[in-house]
Amino acid sequence: MKNNSTQLIMLTLALFFLSGCVKESFFDKKPKGQLSTDNFYKTEQHAVWATNAIYNQLRSWDVHVFSYIGLTDIISDDSDKGSLPNDANFLRELDDFTFDPSNIAFLSVWKGYYHGIYRANSVLDNVPGIDMDEELKARLLAEAHFLRAYYYFNLVRWFGDLPLVDHILTQDEYEQPRVSKDRIYEFIINDLKAAAEVLPEKSAYAPADLGRVTKGAANGLLAKVYLTMEDFAQAEIYAQKVIDSQEYGLYPNYTKLFQQEGENSNESIFEVQAASYEEGNFGSQYNEVQGVRGTPNLGWGFNRPSDDFVTSFEPGDPRRDATILYVGETLPDGSTVVEDNPNIFNERYNQKAWVANHPGGNGNGPGNIRILRYADILLIAAEAMNENNKPNDALVLLEVVRARARQGNNFILPEITTTDKDVLRQKIWHERRAELGMEQHRWFDLVRQKRAATTLQALGKDFVENKHELLPIPQSEIDLLGGVMTQNMGY
Repeated sequence: MKNNSTQLIMLTLALFFLSGCVKESFFDKKPKGQLSTDNFYKTEQHAVWATNAIYNQLRSWDVHVFSYIGLTDIISDDSDKGSLPNDANFLRELDDFTFDPSNIAFLSVWKGYYHGIYRANSVLDNVPGIDMDEELKARLLAEAHFLRAYYYFNLVRWFGDLPLVDHILTQDEYEQPRVSKDRIYEFIINDLKAAAEVLPEKSAYAPADLGRVTKGAANGLLAKVYLTMEDFAQAEIYAQKVIDSQEYGLYPNYTKLFQQEGENSNESIFEVQAASYEEGNFGSQYNEVQGVRGTPNLGWGFNRPSDDFVTSFEPGDPRRDATILYVGETLPDGSTVVEDNPNIFNERYNQKAWVANHPGGNGNGPGNIRILRYADILLIAAEAMNENNKPNDALVLLEVVRARARQGNNFILPEITTTDKDVLRQKIWHERRAELGMEQHRWFDLVRQKRAATTLQALGKDFVENKHELLPIPQSEIDLLGGVMTQNMGY
């Protein structure tokens, strides 16, 4: 086998199962006995374990932790690098747009997301041949389709054209060229539609299956995909499917939505499950890297809400205080971030990533990672309706989101009434920033809205238009594949 990062993506089944990924699944206890490529994919339990392993990858360092935060929040106008000035300079390069293809963030997410794709392909290639309950089999395959689509969706938004890997590759297939992003989007849509046809609604799952993807998640992600593609007619259709299902609603308290009591609430459509236990590692480092540095929470202090983000909120908007954790503030568990602590280097942090002290240390963070929630769907539908010349319908949904944020205080966040298409578009985009800030949506929104250059250049960033909208393919992929892998323009 060739010694390159493509092989890392296409791990062997033996490494896949002996690495502990199945053992650490948050849906099942540790499997007993030894597993190998010879005796796996034989039983129904094997199919469940292998599907759980796709979910497990969602909590990994290379998928939803350090580089992910850098390539979603820090690279946008919502946040700065944070922490010590010289700590993690690769994130500073993302913040300033001084990076090149050797920046480690690009290889990190590249291998992490393709590893998730590999796990999904392994299920889709092997589970159909298992003699097991056919209804369960169909559902597990649908889950794999959804998760594969999700991994590809982030990759295509970051990098554009990609290698399209839809099965477990043989040794002769390792050198994969990039295909057009249009083909990748078509593949994602087909995966999500296949998933939506089979997956049950959220209410149909047993409590033990909490956190598995649902029909609502598939339709919701389809709405987001179509919005990204500027297919507003389809975006409205699929967002409306989620709304019409009556499976979801807005959680009454916006602040508590991001605390433990708000996990898997009626607003949750898709969130990565994490839990801290005395034994085993079921958490992630998502909370740790954003936690308050120099406190008992053992945080690293990255992803500092930016000055521009702080001043972007409308006067009195309660979502600002719910999103931003200030030094000196009393936290939900009653503790306080002490102002005169010499180890604290930033004055504010991402409160949506805050968790209380817990067993196992902050590296075993128990906070679920919110990927898609109902407020996002309402704003997707509102944006699509406005583009589809239905401003009055859009205003209804926009007001639903603002009313929850208002918390009964009619002196703030006045109802928006404009039906001017261009003005309402700007209002909806602003609402997305206030509602979804520090939840890793902002970079993708700026790029799809075609205003990344003007927005980031206005803040003094070295953003180059028609270059930085796509990130560079990792340099190691370019070097090791000998010209098979091409680079994005400008790099």
